[in-house]
Amino acid sequence: MFEETVFDPNEIQQLKIYIIRMKEFEDIRPYNDNEINGATASLLEDKSFLGLFNKLYPQPEVRAQVLQILSEVQSTDEFQKKVILPLLGYVEKSSTKGISFSTMDQFRADGNYLFISNHRDIILDSALLNMILFKQEIKRTEIAIGDNLLIYSWIKELVRINRSFIVKRNLGLREQLDASKELSAYIRNTIAFKGNSVWLAQREGRTKDGNDLTQPAVLKMLNMSNTGSALEGFIELNIVPMAISYEIEPCGIAKVAELLNRKYNPDFAKTQQDDLNSMANGFMAQKGRIHYAFGNPLNFKLVELIKGKKPNEAIQAISEYIDKRIYFNYKLWPNNYIAYDLREKSAAHADKYTAEEKNSFIEMMEAEVSTLKFDKEEAAGLYLNMYANPVSNYEKHFA
Repeated sequence: MFEETVFDPNEIQQLKIYIIRMKEFEDIRPYNDNEINGATASLLEDKSFLGLFNKLYPQPEVRAQVLQILSEVQSTDEFQKKVILPLLGYVEKSSTKGISFSTMDQFRADGNYLFISNHRDIILDSALLNMILFKQEIKRTEIAIGDNLLIYSWIKELVRINRSFIVKRNLGLREQLDASKELSAYIRNTIAFKGNSVWLAQREGRTKDGNDLTQPAVLKMLNMSNTGSALEGFIELNIVPMAISYEIEPCGIAKVAELLNRKYNPDFAKTQQDDLNSMANGFMAQKGRIHYAFGNPLNFKLVELIKGKKPNEAIQAISEYIDKRIYFNYKLWPNNYIAYDLREKSAAHADKYTAEEKNSFIEMMEAEVSTLKFDKEEAAGLYLNMYANPVSNYEKHFA
């Protein structure tokens, strides 16, 4: 009556290994589809979440519609399509002058990649990446998010519904080593075995001064789960350098304030509320134009970068190469050139902007700097660095 199904023993073994590995990552992995209903039900009972939800959707009829959708979603894919993507569409229309991208022809729709990018905004860097991938019909990524941002239980629920996995931070040395090994194994398993893509920032925390640098510690963490040679291990991860360029720095003046606070107050530490404010402001504040530029996967370059080098030397070489790809692909806006010329007291790039654009930038800078309690000249210098350093980095390596 029924046709007999023949299972490949190798596929059965791979499935068993996959199930075991996923159980190992139980406390950091995103939710599976069969867990979505329970997670959304928890969100809908959380007063703190509903308070934020009311601010995001002030119109009662729209709010009721989105709540109904949220209560009915059955999968992560459905959640992203019906809840997250419309919200990002609103962010794009209300707080940007457009989101563009370039150099995506090299990606397969079903490919699995490790996107490593500069980090400017807590939420939007990865969220807008997935919106672009969705529109181009390319598989979306899983997203690394630090547990320091999981201030409330509803944030943890929300990000795990939205394909995020958790990076454990602020642990003791022994615990941090174990957590790094777990994270490394999870990322490798996700890309090489599960067949999903991953987004990872090139450093812990956002760049505060516009000087995008890959922390070698990130690559060392990735290599912890490698059981082969350094070349084999990094090829398996299929790393893609990616540059994200905001015309107006997300939370720019808050970044300047943080740098000054750290300089003048050795005991300064950001609060959970600071992080929550940054997440909210990143969504709502004006960002101008945003551009995503994708480099080629590093695999074609890895032999040259690694051959004949000791592990630490190889990792440093890969870090520097990722940096150069980000500098090369970073889209320099008029604001970047204006800031550079103001900082250097020159007109070297006057052909890249108009007098009106220059005046608008100066007015924006002065208005933001005036809100700080610190020396205004020093604050303005840091503000200029934040916009000017991408120009410096490009010219240092490619001019």
